[in-house]
Amino acid sequence: MPNAFQISRRSFIKRCHLTAAATGLPLWFVERDLARAAESVTVPSTSPNNRPGLALIGCGGQGSGDLAGAAKFGNVVALCDVKENSMNNVARRYTLDGKAPATFTDFRKILDRKDVDIIVNGTPDHWHSLINIGAARAKKDVYGEKPLTLTIDEGKHVVRAVRDNKIVFQTGTQQRSDRRFRLACELVRNQRIGKLQTVEVFVPAGLREGPFASEQTVPAGLNWDLWLGQAPKVGYLKERADNTFRWWWDYAGGPVTDWGAHHNDIARWAIGQDGPIGVEAKATVGPIAGGFTTCKEFEATLLYANDIRQIVKTTTADSPFGGILDPKGQRNGIRFTGTDGWIWVNRGDISANKDEVFMTPLPASAIRLEESNHHMANFFDCVRSRKDPVAHAEQGHRSAIVGHLIIIAMHLGRKLQWDPAKEVFTGDGAKEANTHLAREMRKPYDYSFVG
Repeated sequence: MPNAFQISRRSFIKRCHLTAAATGLPLWFVERDLARAAESVTVPSTSPNNRPGLALIGCGGQGSGDLAGAAKFGNVVALCDVKENSMNNVARRYTLDGKAPATFTDFRKILDRKDVDIIVNGTPDHWHSLINIGAARAKKDVYGEKPLTLTIDEGKHVVRAVRDNKIVFQTGTQQRSDRRFRLACELVRNQRIGKLQTVEVFVPAGLREGPFASEQTVPAGLNWDLWLGQAPKVGYLKERADNTFRWWWDYAGGPVTDWGAHHNDIARWAIGQDGPIGVEAKATVGPIAGGFTTCKEFEATLLYANDIRQIVKTTTADSPFGGILDPKGQRNGIRFTGTDGWIWVNRGDISANKDEVFMTPLPASAIRLEESNHHMANFFDCVRSRKDPVAHAEQGHRSAIVGHLIIIAMHLGRKLQWDPAKEVFTGDGAKEANTHLAREMRKPYDYSFVG
């Protein structure tokens, strides 16, 4: 027995060293993480009686990717998409012994099914809220893609539905389950770089294309009116309905809420506050008339309590800031600057102005953030325990607000003050700004559409 323990211990130490070398993370942090993970290992169940029924709503690339992760923990029983071809392609992947998942174009029929326990919501942004609310009212747990909402008001409705119906909800801001980002946030929270002064968020620029045709023929197998949902009624365009939906204000927020949803969430996690108290923003490269309607590039500044400033901006390959390049040649990541140094982090790198920032372990009394090293596993852990996951509904809502504030300030072209507790604008310009907390929903696709 002692020998078995020592072999296990040697194996653990070897794994720690290999993980540290592969990720660039400090050994003390890896050892702490793996020790805790060993105490609560999530093993996907192979028992048919212990695998929840899964349904995917939104069978595009992101949704089908999310479902692939979820399917390790449950059984795919139903699919929904207004594009029948996309839905049928996914159905073929999950057909077992000649039995295919049930398929629907109206997601409400999925919510009525007793064999569905969990909804994976991979729809375009303008459909996130209604589906999440409907799923919560149907007592289904939800893994919902980011950004949580299209508007600030929608977030209030989603949070209320999640809490009133006591479901488990995970927002798809998966960087909260990335060790690099958590380490950066813990070091910042514990003032390893001194008092935090500035957070710089760099996101890839959006697309600037057009003009497009005024209208095209709706493809067979697409319910265009249902795809539009709450958005204004317009003619079909391939450029609206494909993955480029995010470059139209009617359906999304462009670069502000695309990569911005991920990085603003991490910035707020490190700052440790519910939200900013002030915002100003401007588009630096706007759209082409008759083309995509979101800006291509923008700059924004958000003020937090304790004199912390967050700068959010799009960058390109010739930007002066250092760091690694993403596949499109655009700089992408977060830089935290304090009185004693800086930390840079993105999905492939974490670095600092000096090695000491990482080398010295945090003390036992240090602030510790919730640990999750696998976003989908964390969700299913919480489905079983009924606890909140690392990116629960309130976190998703508060982080989405950051992007919505930037968009509102950009559209109004003025500085605005924000009350993060009451979730309203205050001071000069507040009356007009508060009219942008919600958007008019085209009937019948308002809140009554989901009961």
